[in-house]
Amino acid sequence: MTRFRLFIAVLAVLLAQPAISDELRPGYLEMRQTSSGEYNLLFKIPARGEDLRLAIYVKLPEGTQDVGPPRASFSDGVYVERRTIRREGGFIGQPVSINGLSATSTDVLVRIESLAGAVQTERLSPTKTAFIIRAVPGAWEIAATYLHLGVEHILFGFDHLLFVLALVILVRGWGRVAITVTAFTIAHSITLAAAALGFVNVAGPPLEATIALSIMLVAVEILNARRGKPSLTARLPWLVAFSFGLLHGFGFAGALAEVGLPQHSIAVALLFFNVGVEIGQLIFVAAVLSLISLLRFVASKLLEPARIQPSLDRLDVTVAYAIGIMAAYWLIERTTAFFV
Repeated sequence: MTRFRLFIAVLAVLLAQPAISDELRPGYLEMRQTSSGEYNLLFKIPARGEDLRLAIYVKLPEGTQDVGPPRASFSDGVYVERRTIRREGGFIGQPVSINGLSATSTDVLVRIESLAGAVQTERLSPTKTAFIIRAVPGAWEIAATYLHLGVEHILFGFDHLLFVLALVILVRGWGRVAITVTAFTIAHSITLAAAALGFVNVAGPPLEATIALSIMLVAVEILNARRGKPSLTARLPWLVAFSFGLLHGFGFAGALAEVGLPQHSIAVALLFFNVGVEIGQLIFVAAVLSLISLLRFVASKLLEPARIQPSLDRLDVTVAYAIGIMAAYWLIERTTAFFV
């Protein structure tokens, strides 16, 4: 009965996920300068189906005019709006805001590109709905923006977090966890840089499906280890973490590609995005290890010494099943997307 209730709870989470993810997916605003005072504007808004979009709207500086009629369409769960805009006196120093953003739970990533190739990036949220267009953003502003984007991406990247969670449960022990997470970090840093700089290109849908498969495999390894069937993953977790970390790095690069890299500060943006990812990952690992230590402490107070480890093993198995079910759902969803 307990396992049946667990299955129903996980199933409910899976069924609710599309509605939640629509609200959490970020919007994207791009303004690309084409001449003095004129920009091509692209605004992507999370949508559901072909007629229901999130109620957020760009508010441009006073005096802005459209050059030709705006174009809009729905595509793959996104409402896409394209405009060519002009303003006498230009846009430098002028405010741009997103009306309706404060009433949502989503963010909007902003990319402004000048004729000279300078790129300004911003992250708008329900608590920060406006920004000022600048001529050339400074290095510290770029560093802060990409650091925040990196932390946010890993903490809201539920598939990456589930993979790290599975590794922590499988490995056990602060020392082995540190070595395993370090291997994962080195691996995804390599592929993140390679993909972001254009040296390697991996198709998104197959990559996302493979990431889901990697989570399933580590969940299965947890079950094998707790049943007394340790495999290569349990003996050399750092090797498996490194191998799958290469895949996850391409996933991080895909998120970074949505914002783009400022051409005059590529190294700064790439470095601090990666540092942000690591900070978010370390926060998550520290939270998981602290929770495990707390559970062990509570168990030592409530259970006889001989029952502590078996009870913790049963908890590991339950969590592994939940992780595996979620990963299997993602694998099916992402694989069927190939044929839609």
